[in-house]
Amino acid sequence: MLALGSATLVCGLAVAAALAVDKRRAERGGWRVSERTLHTLELCGGWLGSLLARRALRHKTRKASYRAVAGVIAALHVVVWGWLVLWRLGVFR
Repeated sequence: MLALGSATLVCGLAVAAALAVDKRRAERGGWRVSERTLHTLELCGGWLGSLLARRALRHKTRKASYRAVAGVIAALHVVVWGWLVLWRLGVFR
């Protein structure tokens, strides 16, 4: 479980950095970070970092399609983590 927590932290920091770069590029009219890349980082465990960075940076907060996919990814992670914790506590034995 410690390895999963470490992966979550690393992916969270990576997606936060990618969102910061994307926002800067959006403001300057440069090449953007693809949503596929951002969602892949969220799926790998960076969903919480994405949520916090989007709020802090005020970036990708209005685009409904992005928020919907990010929400599904976050919900999936919450369900999986909840199941892992309950399994670890012996609820499913």
